[in-house]
Amino acid sequence: MASKITLNAKNLETLGAERLAELLIEISTGSAVAKRRLRLELAGAQSPKEAGREVAKRLTSIARARSFVTWQNRKPLVIDLESQLRAIKEQIAPTDPTEALALTWRFMQVATPLFERCDDSSGIVIGVFHNACALLGEIALAAGTPPEALADAAVEALRDNGYGQYDGLIAILTPALGAEGLAHLKARIEALAAAPVPVPPKGEWEAVGYGSGGATYAHQMEERARQSLVRMALKDIADAMGDVDAFIAQYDPATRKVPKIAAEIATRLLAAGRAGDALGFLERAEFRDRAWVPEEWQAARLDVLESLGRTDEAQSFRLECYHRSLAADHLRAYLKHLADFDDVEAEELAMAHAVAYPEPLSALHFLIHWPALGRAAQLVQHRFDELDGDRYEILTPAAEGLSARYPLAASLALRSMIDFTLNAGRSSRYQHAARHLAECDALAARIEDFGTVEPHANYVARLRRDHGRKSGFWGHFA
Repeated sequence: MASKITLNAKNLETLGAERLAELLIEISTGSAVAKRRLRLELAGAQSPKEAGREVAKRLTSIARARSFVTWQNRKPLVIDLESQLRAIKEQIAPTDPTEALALTWRFMQVATPLFERCDDSSGIVIGVFHNACALLGEIALAAGTPPEALADAAVEALRDNGYGQYDGLIAILTPALGAEGLAHLKARIEALAAAPVPVPPKGEWEAVGYGSGGATYAHQMEERARQSLVRMALKDIADAMGDVDAFIAQYDPATRKVPKIAAEIATRLLAAGRAGDALGFLERAEFRDRAWVPEEWQAARLDVLESLGRTDEAQSFRLECYHRSLAADHLRAYLKHLADFDDVEAEELAMAHAVAYPEPLSALHFLIHWPALGRAAQLVQHRFDELDGDRYEILTPAAEGLSARYPLAASLALRSMIDFTLNAGRSSRYQHAARHLAECDALAARIEDFGTVEPHANYVARLRRDHGRKSGFWGHFA
């Protein structure tokens, strides 16, 4: 049973409205964010229209602000933005979706002036705007906005997408746009592509220090930005309309041979029931390095082969993908398609391939997570000299996974990291290396036979001889 002083809504209700109001005034003193939140709640309690006025006023204030938002004061900004968005969604949209839609567009327009003065290295702020963009679709559908007007608004929004705040807008608005709105949007975008971009007056650019070529450079950049907008928009419109050929038309013949692009095209052709055409695009793809094949291309080719009923070819390709990159998903799918008992022998062969894989740490990571701990131990013991002790993100979990059943292999994985740290003089890692050596101490008691491996006592003695002066390390080793 919860204590009566636990902070929850039911317990706070016992304080009564008057006392709670006094506490809120006290707590909000000195907190601009808390005060704005309370004013917004009071406005919403009066009417959705009053809440709308409060939101509009705050958005104007954010857009006009000039102070730089650093990572230290980014959190209050995010809380503020989320409060405004919540008010639009919960207090205004249910009773007045038209006003809510207008406010959401206004919210989105805050992005450009805000990001000009904001450090968003964490991506938290842009996440709020992506949520607002998604809300546009919900509210536009509820508001019953005329499709052509919505399409016009979308064009203006896409022209102001310098920070990616409107990414995915066309797909988001598609349910509200419908066929009529998409057709109008397509016509607007095509008109934008055909319209000439005016060249800025030379004097204007020379005056601000860009020199005689400044106007030409500005014109070229504007033209590139416009063409990029047009291509991306027409691809999104083609997807929304289910027009695969229009999607393909946005890529020139050379670009269609880029593996990732070929996979995008093939996926859409397959969905349209054109598996043969999809395979053609995949097979015409050109690879700079056949040793690295994008996962998207592999997945698309497998889907197409299965769709065409070429199951044996699909199986061969799954095994090829596994052999190339130790892709666990492809191996699992390959084994799943084998007859009973055949999969056991095939898995053994696959694990042997992993042990001999050219990149030992990639193989170790695969074997630990498959899991095939016996094979992982075999790899560590036979290829110890090839292990890169700098790769602690692989070796640490490997040592943990091997420690219970394969203490010798676990100890070797730890030694690899210890040796690298001491030989490279990485003093920032001395504490971790000392902990690894202590773990080797504990593992040594469970190792019955070191075989050709240097016994633990000898290993410690060698470390003292070669690195005895590194007090920063030995000071951490009890």
